[in-house]
Amino acid sequence: MKILIVGGGGREHALAWRLKQSSRVTEIVVAPGNPGISTLARCENVAADDVAALVALARLERPNLVIVGPEAPLVAGLADKLRQIDIPVFGPSARAAMLEGSKGFSKDFMARYGIPTARYRRFTAEQSADAKAYLETFDGPPYVLKADGLAAGKGVVIVESVAEAHAEIDAMLGGKFGAASASIVIEEFMRGEEASFFALCDGETAVALAGAQDHKRVGEGDTGPNTGGMGAYSPAPILDAAMQQRVMDEIVTPTVAGMMKDGRPYRGVLFVGLMIDANGPRVVEYNVRFGDPECQVIMARLKDDPLPQLLACATGGLAGCKRLERFSDPAVAVVMAGAGYPGEPKKGGVIGGLEEAGKVEGVTVFHAGTARQGDDIVANGGRVLNVTATGPTLQDAVTRAYQAVDLIDWPDGFCRRDIAWRALRR
Repeated sequence: MKILIVGGGGREHALAWRLKQSSRVTEIVVAPGNPGISTLARCENVAADDVAALVALARLERPNLVIVGPEAPLVAGLADKLRQIDIPVFGPSARAAMLEGSKGFSKDFMARYGIPTARYRRFTAEQSADAKAYLETFDGPPYVLKADGLAAGKGVVIVESVAEAHAEIDAMLGGKFGAASASIVIEEFMRGEEASFFALCDGETAVALAGAQDHKRVGEGDTGPNTGGMGAYSPAPILDAAMQQRVMDEIVTPTVAGMMKDGRPYRGVLFVGLMIDANGPRVVEYNVRFGDPECQVIMARLKDDPLPQLLACATGGLAGCKRLERFSDPAVAVVMAGAGYPGEPKKGGVIGGLEEAGKVEGVTVFHAGTARQGDDIVANGGRVLNVTATGPTLQDAVTRAYQAVDLIDWPDGFCRRDIAWRALRR
């Protein structure tokens, strides 16, 4: 089978790496890819958000399956256009991708179907005074403000005072995140432990895939601004078998059923961001694609070939499929980012030591934001590398990952040194 993967980050590198191991795969094409991916697949210089060019590429290549990595092309309708030309797609339609494309839509959906989540209200620029007044209905800070639309993982702001909340409301509704924050959602701050859960869906059926835990804040000890993710590990102790079953029963299955009822059948991977406390799981947000860097640790732990189930999601027939078997060894991914991230990162610095880092036992270095400049690999993004390791224990995996990090010669790079601290503390 020929596979076309859309995207050029660490998530897509991990997908290409895992599918390269499938005996069913004969060729992998990635658009646009990156230097790391180019060692595994043929990369085509087509931007991941250029829907028309991606459709033209698919017409030319005629892949047996397209896997869409990022959310933006899904929200823009790439899956719909590919299905119109009879190309199977792992990824939801534009109508189904609204679960991530609009925070307001997803919150209204959860309220309609009784899916547990935080109390909330939606506001537009004309309602800024109402938004500020709504803060008074909470017991006090912190307050959670979310841009309604896509904001590259940076549209969630947690503020610690009323004054800060008022300023942030004005900034967001005034265009801080562009069109994404033309409207905002304000919701109660949920306390507990965050986790990520993934299920495969074919529109009617959902099958559990895996759980993981991400580290969103840029600083150690979960401090500083939110990012797209500074590291991840799997399995997450908070998501034991009993909790995963609750997530399937109380959240995933009702979500898939509700989307079908609304005429928005959901196909692809459903990523549920969770907050878990003594009362159980609640939804922080939906995402309509694999998490990044959660995908990296999930792919590292997959024992079964995922291709048959990915294809079943695209074409139907997931009913009766068993959950994919995973290796017992834990996995951890440490994100190396450019100085300045999540603000404007420093780009262009030469990255050395990648080959040495990749030789550490159990380690794979996934490229997330790199480019080739002559014979050199250089930084070309905010989150640049995902140093991913497996090991007999989580501590072994963490040790291996940081051993590899320390072999990478990139003066402009930084990482958190406490990835997986919650699980290790247990």
